[in-house]
Amino acid sequence: MDDVLSIMARLRDPEHGCAWDLKQTFDSIIPHTLEEAYEVADAVERRDFEELRSELGDLLLQVVFHSRMAQEEGRFDFHDVAATLAEKLVRRHPHVFGNTRFESEEAQHAAWEAEKARERAAGQGAPADGNGEEIPPSQMDGIARTLPGLSRAAKIQKRAARVGFDWDAPAPVVDKIREELDEVCQEMAAKAGHDRLEDEVGDLLFAVTNLARHLKVDPEAALRRTNRKFERRFRFIEQALAREGRAVEDEPLEVLDALWDQAKREA
Repeated sequence: MDDVLSIMARLRDPEHGCAWDLKQTFDSIIPHTLEEAYEVADAVERRDFEELRSELGDLLLQVVFHSRMAQEEGRFDFHDVAATLAEKLVRRHPHVFGNTRFESEEAQHAAWEAEKARERAAGQGAPADGNGEEIPPSQMDGIARTLPGLSRAAKIQKRAARVGFDWDAPAPVVDKIREELDEVCQEMAAKAGHDRLEDEVGDLLFAVTNLARHLKVDPEAALRRTNRKFERRFRFIEQALAREGRAVEDEPLEVLDALWDQAKREA
């Protein structure tokens, strides 16, 4: 770790560092930070542990990079980050590092969420709107706006459910999905503009995310799984046609549909 920190300090050295590293800011490297997190997830899903080792290093680099820039501004350094993490882990696990005992996993999870809420309340000043007015505290505080849409929707719904704003069974959620789908169809029939269609499709996706949550399915993981399935079957179609010297773009939809059905059976 000391080697990594020394290397980053050299890369950011104003006289002898790397021009690319020197011009980076907190904002400019955020896309790289997000990309590295997704590449870690991809390596795990593929069970490629050699790749995972490399990707975890790339993700750690992002932590080191942010920490170095903060150190240069006199805010904190990597050791402060590590110390804060260690303290937080101990505080959030009183059943391991203290004398607290939980009767169930549900009780432990509830205590974890309560502690996180207390941390948010203690560690954040009151946010302000565009006019500088303080925004009252909310259950929605602390949900990162940069999360993928499905993941953020699920977190928003969980926060609302925590205070009772939720259906108590999946069936009403299915009814809500049908309602939202009907509204999409109505806007399509009315030849609505892009904004209206985007709004209604968003409502539909939010409702589907809610169903996934009620079924204890991670919507992001479910969609990634479907993406992989679609890609696998589409590649099957491409390869089946290529063996006959044909291309997807030259075939009618009927042929592609037949191959798709075959792919569903075999791929």
